[in-house]
Amino acid sequence: MEIGVDRSLCEANAVCLGFAPDIFDLDDDEELVVRPGPVPGDQAERVSGAVRGCPKNALFIVS
Repeated sequence: MEIGVDRSLCEANAVCLGFAPDIFDLDDDEELVVRPGPVPGDQAERVSGAVRGCPKNALFIVS
């Protein structure tokens, strides 16, 4: 599983950080940062929750 972000929708509300802080972060400019590469298996459920919980529907599962 890999995660994509529609940057035109993302407002960096950080809801995803609450679900999966090991995968998502905010940089110094308050922009969303997603850990590169496949999501570790033990984080898949948390990341799926983050995708469903994104208030702007900016996150999506690539594969």
